[in-house]
Amino acid sequence: MNRLIDRFSVLFVALAATLWATDAYFRNQLITHLSATEIVVAEDALIALLLVGVLYRSRGELKKLTPRGWVAVGIIAAGAQALATILFTASFSYRIFAETFVLQQTQPLIAIALAWIVLGERRRPWFWAMAAVALVAVYMVVFAQDPLQPVSALQHGRVEAGLFALGAAVLWASGTVFGRFALGSISFWSMTALRFTLALPVLVVIVLVQEGTAGFTHYRVSDFLPNLLAIAVVPGLLALLLYYRALSRTPASLATIAEMAFPVAATLIASAPPPWGFNQPIYTAQIVGTVLLLVVIGILGWTKEKAPPVVQAPDATPLELVAQTGSA
Repeated sequence: MNRLIDRFSVLFVALAATLWATDAYFRNQLITHLSATEIVVAEDALIALLLVGVLYRSRGELKKLTPRGWVAVGIIAAGAQALATILFTASFSYRIFAETFVLQQTQPLIAIALAWIVLGERRRPWFWAMAAVALVAVYMVVFAQDPLQPVSALQHGRVEAGLFALGAAVLWASGTVFGRFALGSISFWSMTALRFTLALPVLVVIVLVQEGTAGFTHYRVSDFLPNLLAIAVVPGLLALLLYYRALSRTPASLATIAEMAFPVAATLIASAPPPWGFNQPIYTAQIVGTVLLLVVIGILGWTKEKAPPVVQAPDATPLELVAQTGSA
């Protein structure tokens, strides 16, 4: 199984991203009386509880993290796990969905740039053609009903909504790159445990600032079984363990393309009947876009070069890291 994941790690990153989208099946049962932050903090607390034993057993391994490694983990926990979700939800609150979705597509471009700066990854010319096809494919799936909708949304949108969406894209992109960086020193088990345990106090503070102690009084016993527990186990724990295991053998610039399976899966899941989805029709362009993205992910997975180990130097600058890691 380890050899299989190593060889087809790009495909497994895409599979993990698809699992993230399954939270819609359970989240729709909770949004009637819980805010996005309340759902995220409960999910995070459940996963942290499940992984507390892992974190204790891996305490010796954590000594391998350099100061820069701890900074990377902190950015992942506070940024990608906590703040990005809040910013994305805040962007949605303006109800200019097309603006949010189209600006979210900057995430892979940001991740590729960060992978070049932080990890020194270099891609061959044909990669850019594959990345362009992947972006077009996702666009076809998300905006199949009205391809020109993003143009109108950007022209008449709100600056605040756009900034929130871009902020979430930057944080999620940095999560991919810095996760790849930290996995050069620690196992995927430790990385997953650190992500959720370090994010928990940040999320608790956010809830207290937004709602006070009343923010923890809206939960019902029925929320935890099956919905919150299902979110914690499937798109949370299992998906992140698979993601970090695959990411440890995948260049970040390839992983960010594979992660584009998430918006495609989320859009297709929305076609399910209520209460699981929104009964949205499926268009021909969505089928074509999905096939195109799968082809791109398959090509990237088949032609993937062996990912070099990430070398962490305590006092290295980003440019020095580029020289150390070489081209991926």
